Amino acid sequence: MTQWLTDPIDEILDAHIQQAQNHQNQLTKPQGSLGVLESIAVNIAALQKTQHPCVNQAQIFIYAADHGIAHENVSAFPQAVTAEMVKNFSAGGAAISVLSEQHGLPLQVINLGLASELPDLMSVEKHIIAKGTKNFLQHQAMSEAQLIKAFNTAGKKVDQAKSDGCELLIAGEMGIANTTSATALLCALEDIEPDLITGFGTGLNDNGVQHKIDIIKASLNKHHEQLTSPLEILQSLGGFEIAALTATYIRSAQQGIVNLIDGYICSVAALFAITINPQCKNWMFFSHQSAEQGHKKVLQLIGAEPLLEFNMRLGEASGAALAYPIIRSACLLHNNMASFASADVSEKLK
Repeated sequence: MTQWLTDPIDEILDAHIQQAQNHQNQLTKPQGSLGVLESIAVNIAALQKTQHPCVNQAQIFIYAADHGIAHENVSAFPQAVTAEMVKNFSAGGAAISVLSEQHGLPLQVINLGLASELPDLMSVEKHIIAKGTKNFLQHQAMSEAQLIKAFNTAGKKVDQAKSDGCELLIAGEMGIANTTSATALLCALEDIEPDLITGFGTGLNDNGVQHKIDIIKASLNKHHEQLTSPLEILQSLGGFEIAALTATYIRSAQQGIVNLIDGYICSVAALFAITINPQCKNWMFFSHQSAEQGHKKVLQLIGAEPLLEFNMRLGEASGAALAYPIIRSACLLHNNMASFASADVSEKLK
């Protein structure tokens, strides 16, 4: 079942924030001179209830799944690319593979259900729910049982990460047509017109974007009566990987693991996670604002300030992996800089 999704999450206590801020104020620099790095370190220190925040033990999950809505030609790439990219992740040829190697972060791909069969691959786990979701223009994307399986698979993966000592988790996604699913989800949850947030995805032209908008509008109309709660919206319009991301963000927060959120699709999942269990927001740091049209909107709805804006729209956790060294640097500065007293440096004149 899914009752664990609403289990309580530790709150940030004002006392811990003040303790961390007091430490920052004693470091050999003008107060506030490290800008956002200071607030990152203070927040993580408060979350971890320590004077020495640490995110050295980090992992990357990529949830992969296919979408039935891909049959409506809403992507510039064929559905076969989902499976082909899973092979590429395993072989080390994808952007996230390069970045995970650069930063020494374990990368694990979780196959939740592809339209194509794959052999056993290194660093790829099979947790097959179905051969992708159904075409949500015609049917609900998934059954309640399938949604629960996606949630529980993610929850167990997070629990394993916790037992491995994970302090920060980067979760990403791979699934052709998942920007269509994410946009439909966002429209349904926040009552937004698809024209306002539907983007180019993997590289559609203007006609392709208009077709995508039409498909989303028709799908929202098809499922209108069922779109009454976050879980029903996910069941009607979601993807297995988006449901897994949603559960990952909630379970990570419950387990005391910091979440570094990737791009548009991950941010939509984060919004659903916050809607289901609002306390998980404290454990989220948002890596970047992508070039996907709806991403700015969802970040505004969350009230998130992204760390980077590089005009990226790749997905697969690439933006979060790029931002990881910033989070780590913030903690190292907090922990390793000398204080005015220890370095015998004069403080600011009163």
